Amino acid sequence: MGVGRMRQDIPGLVGWLAVSFVAAALGGFASADAGDFYRQLVRPPWAPPGWLFAPAWTVLYLLMGVAAWLLWRERSARKVGTALTLFLVQLGANALWTWLFFAWRLGALAFGEILVLWVLILCTITAFWRVRPVAGALLIPYLAWVSFATALTYAVWQGNPALLG
Repeated sequence: MGVGRMRQDIPGLVGWLAVSFVAAALGGFASADAGDFYRQLVRPPWAPPGWLFAPAWTVLYLLMGVAAWLLWRERSARKVGTALTLFLVQLGANALWTWLFFAWRLGALAFGEILVLWVLILCTITAFWRVRPVAGALLIPYLAWVSFATALTYAVWQGNPALLG
């Protein structure tokens, strides 16, 4: 890679990481008191401890930003715009889930929304994979985590009808 290309790539990487972590911050505002709320909830025995979520999501947002950057670098390829639009839409859906579940405590809507998020992530992986397979592969841990989170959302919602009406 030439020095000129690297000078262009570093701001792009920083930009896509920033986009990913802005979504994380938007969700973070909604989950400011999530620790206390999470401890109050009846959770299934397979639910992770609350402290695990921040490091797991940090890694996932990092992978998302790198994946988007790798795709953005292929901007001359067909379908990059559509794939990056899908990426941005799923990021918005990701942030929305936190508001639905933790801030507004709407269990049914949070569950329905996470199902939509799961489909959006799958579509994003497919779109990324078609342009740059490694970019799609970087999103597979995210899909795996959201798959787990979908089951957890359902179980917690069902176990806490008074708190997650």
